[in-house]
Amino acid sequence: MTDAEMEQPLDEERSINGKPDEAGSEPYLRPVPDILSQIKDFYGDLRPAERRVADVVLADVTFSVDASNAEIARRADVSEPTVTRFCRAIGCEGVRDFKLKLAQSVVVGRLYLSPLPRPESGEDGSPLWNVVFGEARNALAVVERSLDPADVMRAAELVANAHQVLVFGLGGSSTALAQETQNRLFRYGVVVSAHSDPYVMKMTASTLKPNDLVIAISSTGRTREVIEAVALAKHYRAKTLALTAPATDVAGEVDLALTAAIPEFPDPLKPTASRYAFLAIIDLLSTAVGYRLDADARETLRRIKYTVVNHRKGSASEPLGD
Repeated sequence: MTDAEMEQPLDEERSINGKPDEAGSEPYLRPVPDILSQIKDFYGDLRPAERRVADVVLADVTFSVDASNAEIARRADVSEPTVTRFCRAIGCEGVRDFKLKLAQSVVVGRLYLSPLPRPESGEDGSPLWNVVFGEARNALAVVERSLDPADVMRAAELVANAHQVLVFGLGGSSTALAQETQNRLFRYGVVVSAHSDPYVMKMTASTLKPNDLVIAISSTGRTREVIEAVALAKHYRAKTLALTAPATDVAGEVDLALTAAIPEFPDPLKPTASRYAFLAIIDLLSTAVGYRLDADARETLRRIKYTVVNHRKGSASEPLGD
């Protein structure tokens, strides 16, 4: 790697990783090496002096990104050539290549590298109550304040009038929310299916017609694959609805967006607060659909309950389908 390449900003560095595929049609991006994991993986193979360098880097990554070769060497009590040998031992071309990869790791990893102060304990003495219940209450309050009931009813009309509904969600949280949307709507007799594979999303979007509906779920509103699938559905004149954050790419792409801006507490160990918000929106939407379909929905629910009770003993007041 040349000095000119090393001086490029991180975003430009990522762009030069793009290369055409074998067909010469579309660029792909090489994975950016997770240098922190490489240090830990190679640690057992390092010499004692090189391990001291590794200990310094892992103990204070922010310092190591900004420090000179000599400063790292002094803190590790080793020579400067030892720092260079350490960088090459973990798979880097040299100190500058190591520093670039370390800076790239810190961009996404800083929050996860240093433990935050534990949250204050509640009256019960446990900090978990404040972290989990407090965040859930806050998320629900944001939805209640920011969501327009008229938009929920408009969304319910789109669902109730659709020939079929496709729910798109990509990633751990949005995939689970898409499945929950399918679970909540099918019991009202809505023809609905959830998809989280980006290729399947595009393929199914290309089959849609004007009386079909896509529900896109994205907590960030920036998931490129979801945006592309929604745009494809609109190309074939299907209706589109989104559950997402306000003023995002996904929100701007659809016919109607149900949005909520949920601030996240900077603690990577706790559940994502936006999940509570989107579950509430899904419940609001599905309940509105149930009331809109009324007799048809109740008949479908009765059939499901009848089947479940005959499958195993239970009462009519138990959760449906459990």
